[in-house]
Amino acid sequence: MAKLRIAAVADLHCGKHSRGALQPMLSEISQQADVLLLCGDLTDYGLAEEAEELVADLRAAVCVPMLGVLGNHDFESGEAKLVRQVVETAGVTMLDGEAVEIGGVGFAGVCGFGGGFGRRMLNAWGEPLIKHFVQEAIDQALRLEQALGKLRTDRRVGVLHYSPIRTTVVGEDPEIFPFLGSSRLEEPINRFRLDAVFHGHAHNGAAEGATSTGIPVYNVSLPVLRRSGAWGRIIEL
Repeated sequence: MAKLRIAAVADLHCGKHSRGALQPMLSEISQQADVLLLCGDLTDYGLAEEAEELVADLRAAVCVPMLGVLGNHDFESGEAKLVRQVVETAGVTMLDGEAVEIGGVGFAGVCGFGGGFGRRMLNAWGEPLIKHFVQEAIDQALRLEQALGKLRTDRRVGVLHYSPIRTTVVGEDPEIFPFLGSSRLEEPINRFRLDAVFHGHAHNGAAEGATSTGIPVYNVSLPVLRRSGAWGRIIEL
């Protein structure tokens, strides 16, 4: 079975004047990988014009298939649908409960949501706003589960923005852990026995960890990568 080199990066936070800034990084990643994953926060304020800046760099630098999910910043200005459409013009397959296969490896992705981890995970109790918050986390996990259920490949990869485990957000202030991810995302990951999961969002978190069943989880937020001197995380499956 042929190996697939998977590169991933998150939290690019492209602004209105970012054109050209990411080209060296994207070009190097493209030369080393067979597929590139963009794990959310592609824009800074969720504006279509910011997405256009990213698209220009992607078109100029990347020559491998690209998959992506939106992050919380991409929703900031109410243009998330338009941001997605703009990014797709660069050939990026955006995932929000969808699944695709590339080179014998299946990829399933959602943005994810917060809610916390383990015994401290927020539950749907009390005020309606709390229940709505928890329901969004549940809905995101269900969309991930449905996407994974569509895959028929032996090798499977999860693409997220929010973390499914606590380990990779350690390094952030503990007070914000509940807003960095949710254990509800971990359950389908474990059940479908993924080979790897990538996420961003936790700029000060740890570079890697594992689910309770040992599935590798990689935090590919650009600030995390830069601390180790890398421009992207690359693994081979």
